[in-house]
Amino acid sequence: MEKKGFGLYVHIPFCVKKCAYCDFLSGPADAGTRSRYADALIREIQTAGNRYGDYCADTIFLGGGTPSLLEADETARIFHALYEAFSVSPDAEITMEANPGTVTREKAEAWKACGVNRLSIGLQSVDDRELKLLGRIHTYRDFLDTWDTVRRAGFDNVNIDLISALPGQTRGQWEKTLRAAASLSPEHISAYSLIIEEGTPFFTWYGGAGLDGAQDGADACAGTPPFSDGSGDCQDLPPLPDEDTERDIYQATERILSGYGYHRYEISNYAKEGYECRHNLGYWERKEYLGLGLGAASLIRECRFHNTADMDRYLEVFGRPADRERHPAGEGGPAERPVPGEAAEEIEALREEDRMEEFMFLGLRRMKGVGEKEFSAAFGRDIRQVYGRQLEKLTRQGLLACAGGRFFLTGRGIDISNYVFSEFLF
Repeated sequence: MEKKGFGLYVHIPFCVKKCAYCDFLSGPADAGTRSRYADALIREIQTAGNRYGDYCADTIFLGGGTPSLLEADETARIFHALYEAFSVSPDAEITMEANPGTVTREKAEAWKACGVNRLSIGLQSVDDRELKLLGRIHTYRDFLDTWDTVRRAGFDNVNIDLISALPGQTRGQWEKTLRAAASLSPEHISAYSLIIEEGTPFFTWYGGAGLDGAQDGADACAGTPPFSDGSGDCQDLPPLPDEDTERDIYQATERILSGYGYHRYEISNYAKEGYECRHNLGYWERKEYLGLGLGAASLIRECRFHNTADMDRYLEVFGRPADRERHPAGEGGPAERPVPGEAAEEIEALREEDRMEEFMFLGLRRMKGVGEKEFSAAFGRDIRQVYGRQLEKLTRQGLLACAGGRFFLTGRGIDISNYVFSEFLF
């Protein structure tokens, strides 16, 4: 029986220092905690391999946190466990996230030896003042050193992460960052707009301004932001760009990157031809994936679940030897239901309405949009029978266009994509 393809996501929840804008499940930890976590993660991998032996991984993604913070031998142990537990396609895309300041020649060579063939490096900005405000641990010079290291190690599929609409940023400053990154000719660029997330220092400093528009946040400030005098006063903190500036920044991105040979294939992602991120495309196409590690999410057999986000709980659950009994797949094919691991929470079997919603709002993130034939094949129904009113309304408003049997966002639709997506919720 041919094995079904899926993606593997492995979460490494450690970083040198929490960035001021970051709400990901990550944070600093000592070497002992990182070592115990690696042991527990390997036990989870072994258990999961027993449960999902009827799948073959065609993409693997180590994210975080900062996976490049791990020592080379820890990374090697994790990959050894993955290859031992799962079938992995010979042409699998294997991505690892890395941050400047945590990359060495020895590590890069070890990653290559582990089969990593794609890197994603968090640059964010070429302006050291902006990097300091973001709470990054590196300078632009550190990034350039990292870039030289990974290219010399033979990595020929590399993404650079950038963040726009930073406090105090003008369109000219953003263009400087964008052109500097593109001039290095990476195979892929992810260009995200800053979102002020609750629970982060940025939310404290700016009083949630990112939700309602620009303000200097001085009245709501707490803590000691960069560039302050240490009193907790935010008067010297640069303001967020106003809506017009943010729109100019956003709209300039595609035009500039197009001139460097990048095509936009998703709202925030640009690639040279043939270098689109296969793992992330799997998310937007609702392909099955299994998340391993603290808090990692999964979509298996139309069921969503995620691991506990409690480190103590995770270490307790996977602190014992793995159950090596293989889960029976049943006669003639894979089991009808997934078997989430012992640390899984919020297990939700998706209704047809849920699946159709996801098909629309995830699919419309891609520039090619969603296809009428794809919808019919997935659900046995005509897309216009289900979403005719929404499609007509959004097309009339100039937010969606239709060509060749596909619906996709217009330029204006991209600008207010969250509104468009909300229209497809039942």
